[in-house]
Amino acid sequence: IHIHMYRSRDSRTSTSDMPNIKIFSGNSNPLLAQAIARRLGLELSKVKLTKFSNKETSVEIGESVRGEDVYIVQSGSGEVNDNLMELLIMISACKIASAVRVTAVIPCFPYARQDKKDRSRAPITAKLVANMLSVAGADHIITMDLHASQIQGFFDIPVDNLYAEPAVLKWIKDSVPDWKESIIVSPDAGGAKRVTATADALNVAFALIHKEVCITGSVCVCVCMLNCCLFSVRKPMRWKAWCWLEMWRSGQPSW
Repeated sequence: IHIHMYRSRDSRTSTSDMPNIKIFSGNSNPLLAQAIARRLGLELSKVKLTKFSNKETSVEIGESVRGEDVYIVQSGSGEVNDNLMELLIMISACKIASAVRVTAVIPCFPYARQDKKDRSRAPITAKLVANMLSVAGADHIITMDLHASQIQGFFDIPVDNLYAEPAVLKWIKDSVPDWKESIIVSPDAGGAKRVTATADALNVAFALIHKEVCITGSVCVCVCMLNCCLFSVRKPMRWKAWCWLEMWRSGQPSW
């Protein structure tokens, strides 16, 4: 994943071209933060992330950020709650230390699926996370492929929602043999827009899957719509579809 926080003519940028920039990494994906810093020709700034004996998160910024433009790379994957608290505390620590601007780089936005009230007394947790980031002191959010684009409206600060589709298209063409004979599959209705856009770009067929969830929470009925043909699969029969589009979001899907 390439996140371009600044653009330069050369693929490698010297620190003299980008003064007053600090890049910090949380524990969610240090390799991504290192790759971003290396691409920009910078070193990751020092931060110590530990836990107290009662499991509270401790953050110690290891260098001065006064008057600096700070970028904090922390994804919402893995241990979501711990990663979110790390991010919030790091943002607050940098603002208290007089950073001129703090940008949160969040490739996977936490709680993005809880973006609407779809049942009685259901919380809109994505809005809560947006409020928390703003209150912590974030001045700018950079994220990727939000579950719903309207999440950007939850913020009162600038939000850049980047799209992975160009990288996914390149990966399919470079890595999938006979990709011209493939079918792009969406595992649910929410991915229909991305699937149709990708299928159009590749000039291949696409399929949409409608799932019905039982009271127990498991999927009891799957309906696959492909080129106006309808297939219905019920448990306990096994059924598997390869979903190239959603692979970078949730791993290899299987039902």
